[in-house]
This record gives sequence, C-alpha cells and structure tokens, in this order.
Amino acid sequence: MSTTGAEAADVPHSEVADTVLERLTSTYAAAADPERAAAMRAYMKDVAPFLGIPSPERRALSRSVVRGTPRPGERDCTAVALRCWRLPEREYQYFAVDYLRRHGARLSSGFLPVARQLVSTVPWWDTVDALAAHVVGGLVEADAALAEDMDAWIEDDDLWVVRTALLHQLRYKERTDAGRLFAYCLRQSGHPDFFVRKAIGWCLREYAKTDSGAVRDFLAREGGRFAPLSVREALKNIGA
Repeated sequence: MSTTGAEAADVPHSEVADTVLERLTSTYAAAADPERAAAMRAYMKDVAPFLGIPSPERRALSRSVVRGTPRPGERDCTAVALRCWRLPEREYQYFAVDYLRRHGARLSSGFLPVARQLVSTVPWWDTVDALAAHVVGGLVEADAALAEDMDAWIEDDDLWVVRTALLHQLRYKERTDAGRLFAYCLRQSGHPDFFVRKAIGWCLREYAKTDSGAVRDFLAREGGRFAPLSVREALKNIGA
C-alpha cells in the first residue's frame, strides 16, 4: 500500500498540532491493548498496526485530548492530519479523520490536495470512505469549481481516488448532481476491483433514498454494463 503521499508532504508548523499530538500520543499509548490490537489488525487485513483501542473508548479519549485546545485553522488541521498519518498505528489516522470532520467548515478548497494525499496514503475503506463523504464531499459542496477535480479523480489510476470520487456526494441527498453521479458510475462500470464496484452500488443505493425512480430508470437502461454486485447493492432497498 502506498505510503509516499503523507511522508512526502510538507507539514506546516502549528502550535495547535504540537499540543494535540503530544496529548494524543501519550493518551492513546497508555490505553493500548496488544491482544486486541492483533485482532484488529487481522480484521483490517493487515493494512496497518493497531494500538487495540475500541472505537467508543477511542472517541472518549479523543475528547479528552482536544478539550481546551484552541479552535484550529486550516493550517492546524493540515498539520494534525499529516502528522497523524505519519504515525504507524491506525487509531491515529482515525483521530485525524474525526478531527477533520469536526472542523470541516474551516477547510478551504486549498485543502483538497491534502485530502487526496490522505486518501492515497495507507489506503483502506476505513479511512477513505469517511474522507470521501465527510471531508472531500464538504469541500466540493462548498466550492462547486472542485467538481472539475472530481471529474479528474474518477479517471485516476488509483482505485481509492476513484472510490472517493464516486462517494463524495454520498450525503448530498436532494443536492446530488445526478447526471454527474450516473456518469461516474458508467465511467467505472467495468472496473475490475471489488471496492470500486461496491462503491458504485453504494452511491446509487444512497441516492435511491432521494430519487428511487431515477436510479431504477438508470439501471433499466444501463444495468447490463455493471457487475452484478453493483446492481444488487444499488437495488437492495428499492427492488428491481
């Protein structure tokens, strides 16, 4: 799995990040459970080592880490995220994703290259999907010009960048650009990877909650171009 993006990126100086990372590493390390860590690493297909902190406990610890820290700007968010991505254990990357989600309104369109680095560095669905729907999606919704970047991402050779483009409108509901959504699905309808085919079905299934007729009509016309997995996922809640 690629590790070059976040390692090659320049991490901006941030006193906020200094404070957060000092607290974070000491707090998480003290809660590590090696036995549970081994099980978590195996469940996540050995994508990264783990500390062994379950999600509810991790989130509680994270709240204690950020309590009383200044509200971050984009520079601080960038520093926190990139520094977390340089740490080996996966829980630090989970912290970074949660931090970006919490402070997403403070991120400008200029953060998109950083988001791409995070998506393509130590990539797996556990971080990519949250970044796609809650970080990249927010950036694109706030700046419509970034839709052109998504048009480029859907053509990318990196399957995780492609998956991000497919999923970035996941939370848009009635604000979804259906034409772009369907075009992206068609563009990658023949993709050989499970994670892209699954994402096609997922984004269509999610949009079907807003306009089931449009999804049915789309698949009635184009369903033969998709893998059975994609079609099953898309129609899971609305039927053929």
